[in-house]
Amino acid sequence: MLVLSRKSFESVVVGDQDGSFNQVLKVTVLEIRGDKVKLGFEAAREVPVNRLEVWKDLHASIRPEHWRAIPAPLVAH
Repeated sequence: MLVLSRKSFESVVVGDQDGSFNQVLKVTVLEIRGDKVKLGFEAAREVPVNRLEVWKDLHASIRPEHWRAIPAPLVAH
């Protein structure tokens, strides 16, 4: 798991795997209020972005023991 610290309006960019400079996902910290962080996600329309619990519901046919083999979602702090 990658763990990063970010301040308000700082971003993290995830690129594609072919080594080019194509941005796949940009996550920006929009607001920090108490124990809540508001994040903004920018991705191409064809790239699905979901909360983990929604993603698990959408992929319920995948047996839970196989979830370890699926890359963990990016966690940005």
